Amino acid sequence: MATATETPLPTNPATTTPAPASAVPGESEAHPGPIAPDENNNNNNDNNNQDNPALEIDPELGTDADSTYSDGSSTRTASLTSSIFDYTYENGRRYHAFRQGNYLLPNDEKEQNRLDLYHHMTKLLLDGKLHLAPIGSNPQRILDLGTGTGIWAIDMGDEYPSAEIIGNDLSPDQPNMVPPNVRFLVDDIEDEWVEGSPFDYIHARYLTAAIADWPKLMRQTFAHVKPGGYAEFQDWDIKLFSDDGSLDPESSLVLWDDTCIKAFEILGREPRPGPKLADHLRNAGFQDVQQVLYKLPLGPWPKDEKMKTIGLWNLLNIEEGLDAFVMAPLTRVLGWKEEEVQVLLAKVRQELEKSSTHAYYKFYVAYGRKPGGEETVEDKTAEKV
Repeated sequence: MATATETPLPTNPATTTPAPASAVPGESEAHPGPIAPDENNNNNNDNNNQDNPALEIDPELGTDADSTYSDGSSTRTASLTSSIFDYTYENGRRYHAFRQGNYLLPNDEKEQNRLDLYHHMTKLLLDGKLHLAPIGSNPQRILDLGTGTGIWAIDMGDEYPSAEIIGNDLSPDQPNMVPPNVRFLVDDIEDEWVEGSPFDYIHARYLTAAIADWPKLMRQTFAHVKPGGYAEFQDWDIKLFSDDGSLDPESSLVLWDDTCIKAFEILGREPRPGPKLADHLRNAGFQDVQQVLYKLPLGPWPKDEKMKTIGLWNLLNIEEGLDAFVMAPLTRVLGWKEEEVQVLLAKVRQELEKSSTHAYYKFYVAYGRKPGGEETVEDKTAEKV
């Protein structure tokens, strides 16, 4: 990952000690969150598989197409150079300058807030857990790929004070006030990784549309995990689904979703990595690979209170991120004008308010163990794929 503009992954603890911050996450022993283990990665069969039941719709929301949700949903390293902070501004949004164009979503404050919201939503989905891999209680080195705002790495630093936590990202958007065992690098995870001490655990999430070569990323992850250590990836299939046929294939919402997917495919950045994570891990050499599939409702239409809350958060997140997801892909890749994008987004916002549409995304958590070393605790949270 080392380049001329960033510091390689260190083999020693951080040379500076930022002031600690308290953000101890909750922890739950149970794991009722997954809708079903995903055993065959077959997208075509997910909806009809009896082991993957449909989310139950809240009847109190009604089915009238005119009903809406409007009432309830309405330490950097010393080598950092000034060019890293020389951001690009386009169509009212700010984008990273380092390796410009490798990642097409913005990095401004609005986007950082959205990512932090996703973090809390994912914790709720995972019953307060930051990970599913059984890494034990005393890991020593943890790497967070594409750390974003750094919120996951900070929470891990509080939960595992024994560990040195390193987070890297293309953008230097992480806070300065972090636990003393946490630090951040500006780096490109698609570069060749430097040699250094291996990690007990490597984690990555939300790399949708950010990676051009997933097999290479997995091989490098495998090479830098110590024997017996774990790698875990949490990511999306950003294709919208519906179990009851309520998602109109001619809707602006589907057009927005499909057009975004098309743009990232043309760009060569995988927009639907989730279903492929388990195979990538196995092909890289990891053993005991396990994968869990979750359904994330788009809107508070599920009857289950936990899923209703997740759906509300997900809806808010999508509403906040509509232009972030498609503005650069559609204007840079597909040649749309900003005005054309805004017209589409206005229609999508209207459709998102319809409680009669019971759409959801699929979110996958997959992890595996590198052969050798001592195994940690037996995992009972998911079935093997």
